[in-house]
Amino acid sequence: MSSLVGRFGALALPLLHRLDAETAHGMTIAALRTLPPTPAPASDPALAVEAFGLSFPNPVGIAAGFDKNAEVPDALLGLGLGFSEVGTVTPLPQAGNPRPRMFRLPADMAVINRLGFNNEGHAAALARLKLRGARPGIVGVNIGANKDSTDRIADYVKGIELFGPVAAYFTVNVSSPNTPGLRDLQHEAALDELLARVMDARARAATGRPVLVKIAPDLLPADLDTIVAVMRRRQVDGMIVSNTTISRPNGLRETATAREQGGLSGRPLLPLANRTLAEVFVRAEGQFPLIGVGGIHSAASALQKIEAGATLIQLYSALVYRGMPLVDEIKAELARAAKAAGPGGLARLVGRRAADLCAQPYPG
Repeated sequence: MSSLVGRFGALALPLLHRLDAETAHGMTIAALRTLPPTPAPASDPALAVEAFGLSFPNPVGIAAGFDKNAEVPDALLGLGLGFSEVGTVTPLPQAGNPRPRMFRLPADMAVINRLGFNNEGHAAALARLKLRGARPGIVGVNIGANKDSTDRIADYVKGIELFGPVAAYFTVNVSSPNTPGLRDLQHEAALDELLARVMDARARAATGRPVLVKIAPDLLPADLDTIVAVMRRRQVDGMIVSNTTISRPNGLRETATAREQGGLSGRPLLPLANRTLAEVFVRAEGQFPLIGVGGIHSAASALQKIEAGATLIQLYSALVYRGMPLVDEIKAELARAAKAAGPGGLARLVGRRAADLCAQPYPG
């Protein structure tokens, strides 16, 4: 089933690209909703990963933003992904920023978005996740704050309290560039207060769900010193590195579209995202695992992400251009690399090039 759907999806890409990006995405979600419940295909045992106290059949997941409202997590798992992350969800529904707000840069294999946490709110996502019942598969919940909230930290606490029974893990998203002021929560005092309240809420809920924090790639090494120190002090379970970038890397070919406001994702983000990932890996000193996201567009770039420090990886923008066949390509390459690495497999590859990356000039 997964290979058949993948081939069909690849054939549909030219048709979807004739539509504006957000409409095409909506049609993709609608199509996935029609798939019958299908057990996930077996992954090569060499791809199995243990992280955050969870057992992943393979390290390839879908990033938040794809399935904002928890409509299709099981359909995605049935296509061979090792885990799915829904959201970002906020306590109250919100429409997000005015359309158009998603833009393709096909010559760069990139996307710019300024969506602004558009989602149907906690209640809608929770109702769908409850319907999953005891179905197998790892589904994380990415939580955020409403744009007009008077206490944004309280919005994150609500997410922890509400989704504890249905989330395999939580991602605290403080790195979207499209909600004004949200990235201020990455500053030391605000981040420390946020994580203190979030971890306290988890303790009260007594679910023990892992808590991860997703950061931006647009952070200086000094910022990362502080952020990682706070993460370690508050004993978070992991980090996701990284979200979209507000910068515009050198060499973009779609120069007119690149002037659109919003966060850039896709292939041009890879050097900066990998550098930030490597910097975090070095600072974390093995205290928690990392999920690497940003710029993966091929099997080779997925392996680079692991070598930069990622235990797990996530995709999104590349699927706009490559479709689901990319997932199988990545899994095949990672299985080959794991077997070639010998005992320890993929774990031996995690971060092996991080120090080298940190010694190079920062990507422009």
